[in-house]
Amino acid sequence: MAGSLLRRYLQEPITRDLAEKMVFLSGPRQVGKTTLALRVVGARDQRHPAYLSWDDVRTRPRIRNGELPPGEPRIVLDEIHKYARWRNLVKGLYDTREPGQSFLITGSARLEIYRRGGDSLHGRYHSYHLHPVSLREAGGGREALEGLLRFGGFPEPFCRGSERHWRRWQRERLDRVVRDDVRDLERVREISLVELLIDALPARVGSPLSVKSLREDLEVAHDTVERWLTILENLYVCFRIAPFGPPRIRAVKKERKLYLWDWSMVHESGPRFENLVASHLLKLCHFLEDTEGYRMELRFLRDTDGREVDFVVLRDRKPLFAVEVKTGERDVSRAVRYFKERATVPKWYQVHLGTKDAVVDGVRLLPFARLCDEIEAP
Repeated sequence: MAGSLLRRYLQEPITRDLAEKMVFLSGPRQVGKTTLALRVVGARDQRHPAYLSWDDVRTRPRIRNGELPPGEPRIVLDEIHKYARWRNLVKGLYDTREPGQSFLITGSARLEIYRRGGDSLHGRYHSYHLHPVSLREAGGGREALEGLLRFGGFPEPFCRGSERHWRRWQRERLDRVVRDDVRDLERVREISLVELLIDALPARVGSPLSVKSLREDLEVAHDTVERWLTILENLYVCFRIAPFGPPRIRAVKKERKLYLWDWSMVHESGPRFENLVASHLLKLCHFLEDTEGYRMELRFLRDTDGREVDFVVLRDRKPLFAVEVKTGERDVSRAVRYFKERATVPKWYQVHLGTKDAVVDGVRLLPFARLCDEIEAP
């Protein structure tokens, strides 16, 4: 498996874009941003002079003073969003750069969110989101899918394939997210309650998320829970998707479903598989946004009577396809049949972990791996 991870799916698009602008690369902690950035600049490790990290206290004064290594055509600035005036600093570095020099800015938070009131960088950069390893990146096949379901898509635990290593890695990663990232970027005093919130999220994956229930469990205000969830979204711990409401169905309007960037945190097999599918679809949406400029959305279908189809992918506000997730090779679900008659969605899929591939009443029943090929997921 490790050999298939030597080249991530964003390496070529980022390399092309660096020829004309800066590139912002964001994604979860330990998803492989630094490794990808080093490959783009042709470096073997973080000792390369073109790699400058804000987390290194010895490097911070050099970055603030604009002391860049001479003769390096590509410079990596890692985690610089933790600096309060990072956007003004980056703008100054970019505007006074050497001819032909470009910058790759990486961070384990949504860089478009953490602007910190600085000067606008509009027109100076392209933005990318790096996702966990997908089934295609892992080489495809049953063994790769089982490994992804068991260990998640973060490169280190997936490649190691060890339950013991996965448990230790997962605990240490979340501890760094809470203790370092939340502390560095947000004003949150109740760190222990944020940890309890994270512990409560895996059991709520795939269902309409009740902030009221979380508020009662944590004994804090509704707005506080909502703020913490937004922080966790900005730090790539979780993501939420909104309902899609075509006119002919009585769609719910405000309910949102929650998923985790590390789907291996989900204990139950059904929700874990659904989370894996959600992550692959979100990766497709981000890839088409980042490389082609489309406005992509991942939504779900649910009406006031409780009928639901797990996912709908939209491009420029128009639905492309819908996906229902089942672990077994079942018949087309009643909800899919119901919504297919009422929602104008060109393609309908029901994916599973088996081998059956057939079209039933206009709905494609197929294994998850073939869905990835069908929709050309990266």
